[in-house]
Amino acid sequence: MNNRRQGNDFEGLAADYLKRNGMWLLEQNYYCKMGEIDIVAKDGEYLVFVEVKYRKNKRAGSAAEAVNFNKMRKISRCADVYMMQHRVSGNTSVRFDVVAIEEGHLTHYKNAFEYIPIC
Repeated sequence: MNNRRQGNDFEGLAADYLKRNGMWLLEQNYYCKMGEIDIVAKDGEYLVFVEVKYRKNKRAGSAAEAVNFNKMRKISRCADVYMMQHRVSGNTSVRFDVVAIEEGHLTHYKNAFEYIPIC
């Protein structure tokens, strides 16, 4: 199985999990020139940007650890573009979550990291 197809499969599992837990999915695989956001959703008052990471095992580190500073910064920039394109109010509460899938277990880390400003 190629990596993109495998990634789509795990993003689908994460999307199903989030829906079952009350989140409203707005978009999957949102692309802009800055990069990609796996899932954009609403959770109550929050606009949530979700990164999905899969690891077969922990030999190369955990799935959650794979969301490093550079990835957080890229997701923050993509979130900026998404909010501008969709005319999201600056007063909207925003959250950045990570769904880690490893060794057959899915873990949802709410508010996994803070927005990283441009400067």
